[in-house]
Amino acid sequence: MSQSVLSLYQKLGGSAPGRWLFSQLVCWKAPYFRSIAPRIIELAPQRGQARIRHRRAVSNHLGTVHAIALCNLAEFIGGLTTDASMPPGMRWIPRGMQVEYLKKAVGDMHATASPEFVAHAADSGYPLPVHVQISNTAGEVVFSAVISMWVSPRH
Repeated sequence: MSQSVLSLYQKLGGSAPGRWLFSQLVCWKAPYFRSIAPRIIELAPQRGQARIRHRRAVSNHLGTVHAIALCNLAEFIGGLTTDASMPPGMRWIPRGMQVEYLKKAVGDMHATASPEFVAHAADSGYPLPVHVQISNTAGEVVFSAVISMWVSPRH
């Protein structure tokens, strides 16, 4: 699947409408992400970027972006980046996420994901930490996460 996700992005990602369509296809495959209406910005091995708009549907009672919406954005881009980084014959699954809420999340959110090291083929599974930072429109980091991905051979 990893090669198909990356190759699909490479076919569609060259334009704003193509990136929108790619984001919609991901949400069709994993419907829960639709709740935050994420938009992919960039996807490549070892790096991914996505954003969400600050709107009522992702807001909490304080008027800031809800903590779980930030977690969903982190998992959206963290998973896609991991998938785009997988060598043939390997697969991944998230096993956990550590998060830090650093500032009030106000305004549109921009997430950047990067695995801690290059995923490699192996005969057994191994952990792959993926770092995600989410910034506001001023470029201030409001949220930081490390998603613990488990990489293993496809059987």
